[in-house]
Amino acid sequence: MPRAERLPDAPAARRTHRVVLDTNACLDLLVFSSQRSGALRDLLAGGQLQAVTRADCRDEWRRVLRYTTLALDAHRCTELEAAYDTLMLDVGTAPAGNVARLPRCKDPDDQKFLELARDAGASLLLTRDAELLVLARRTARAGLFRIAAPVDVMAALAELDR
Repeated sequence: MPRAERLPDAPAARRTHRVVLDTNACLDLLVFSSQRSGALRDLLAGGQLQAVTRADCRDEWRRVLRYTTLALDAHRCTELEAAYDTLMLDVGTAPAGNVARLPRCKDPDDQKFLELARDAGASLLLTRDAELLVLARRTARAGLFRIAAPVDVMAALAELDR
């Protein structure tokens, strides 16, 4: 299981941004070790980003790892589940009273990532999913969080830190 929520250990001078990684972003980072995830990997390791999750997002991760198209054996799936749990901070369910309206994603399976970003107070939602990326302007205008592709994480962070 992912770690339980705790206060970040980051020095006061450096802000740690909470980030939601959708399943495709996690696949790039953990399964494929994609070059395009290098900056994201460094930011997570350096503490500038804290990845967050909740039970239904973790359940999707576990389910996707077993897709035959990925051709991962049981041992590798177990390793990747452990890597996910090490990376992620489990923030549990939505805090009571959080009523900020979210845009509706065309794919209902992706709505949970928007909800997690809102409920966890995340600054960023990183995804390669076009149906989530198209909502970026709406969530930014509403003052909720930024949505960006993992390759654009540095630009998104620079925008947040302005």
